[in-house]
Amino acid sequence: MGACGEAWKLQVAAPPVDGKANEAIVKYLSKLLHVPSTSMRIVTGQAASLKLIEIDGIDAETLHRVILEANGPRKNSGIASPPED
Repeated sequence: MGACGEAWKLQVAAPPVDGKANEAIVKYLSKLLHVPSTSMRIVTGQAASLKLIEIDGIDAETLHRVILEANGPRKNSGIASPPED
């Protein structure tokens, strides 16, 4: 999962067939946010890769913070730190 502008990119293993990928996304977000899946609605993008999901009781700032916390600290950028004396 990663930020992509104002959106979040999420990769799921479920195939985009018969709503399986949508179910996987809702299940993942439900678990991550500790909210029932019934509090989520895919507003746009039911059959598309880009979706707009509305979650009752969760604002964008809270969602952003929870996602960042769930993914742990940022990975090493590959830039070496100066040696300590």
